Amino acid sequence: MQKRSDVSTQIIINDAPYGTEKAYNALRLAMALQAEHSDVEVRIFLLADAVGCALANQATPKGYYNIERMLKSVIRNGGKVKACGGCSEARGIADLSLIEGVEISTMRELAQWAVDATTSLSF
Repeated sequence: MQKRSDVSTQIIINDAPYGTEKAYNALRLAMALQAEHSDVEVRIFLLADAVGCALANQATPKGYYNIERMLKSVIRNGGKVKACGGCSEARGIADLSLIEGVEISTMRELAQWAVDATTSLSF
């Protein structure tokens, strides 16, 4: 079995946390990878409206799942989560409180993650 640093899956999320199921399904996959394949490093990059997934203290809309809880689970289990700084600034959330463990990042770092990733998926 390969070591954790040798196998990584990058998951790019582009959609808002609520209104579609893209963020939900991406995080379901991330959690399943962590549960079933502990040798795989999970990296999540939030782009465009998905930067809203990183906001702390989410009040879950009626009938929806809680993206904040799901992201916290991924982080707690060793996953890395980064949010695009430019996307955060464009949406006016760069100075708001983020979920602990989520870092503001850059396209340069996303590009490096893409080069380093064994697998890259986009939602």
